[in-house]
Amino acid sequence: MSDYTLTIKSQERKGVLDDITDVITDHGANISYVNLFVENNNMGSINLELEHVKDIDKLVSDLKSIPEVESVELHGSQLDIYGKRIIIVGGGAQVAQVAMGAITEADRHNIRGERISIDTIPLVGEKNLAEAIEAISRLPRVRALVLAGSLMGGEITKAVKKVKDESNLIVISLNMPGSVTQHADLIITDPIQAGVLAVMSIADTAAFSIERLGGNIKF
Repeated sequence: MSDYTLTIKSQERKGVLDDITDVITDHGANISYVNLFVENNNMGSINLELEHVKDIDKLVSDLKSIPEVESVELHGSQLDIYGKRIIIVGGGAQVAQVAMGAITEADRHNIRGERISIDTIPLVGEKNLAEAIEAISRLPRVRALVLAGSLMGGEITKAVKKVKDESNLIVISLNMPGSVTQHADLIITDPIQAGVLAVMSIADTAAFSIERLGGNIKF
């Protein structure tokens, strides 16, 4: 069994997505992520991340037998290609510094076989930051969140607590005023070091573990 990504091109018809998911369910595979949109030629494009596929050749063959399906493309899983993700949110200057440390450290691990990618979104405003953090639980492959700002609390803290309750997300915060640091696994003063430690906390090739430290540690 293995994990795969499928890109399915199909004619637009009510119920075709149900037919596709029924075939996948019959094969005992799990859909971990789905993204669909209509192309310029009015063809539907469906990207599926699948787990625990027993017989990928038979699955592809059965999907192609659906009358509305025009093509099925097989790819490696997004986890194998882009790997684990780190999300950095907060003020622009701090985000840039954290990203510098994270990208430099990720390069060291990726050349040794890891796959770690870094996403950034510079934002200001309590509402904007809280919405961005809550949305992380709906993004695939996210393993760590870095909060890069000068003051975070209120709705931001509620959003951080919510995503931590829903997942095993590692949260690293810069040392700042506000209640958000109470829910961070690591509190780091230097933003470049925060990026480095974010990568080390999720890298299989790093001799570092948040669990070993016990959480809510300040550097």
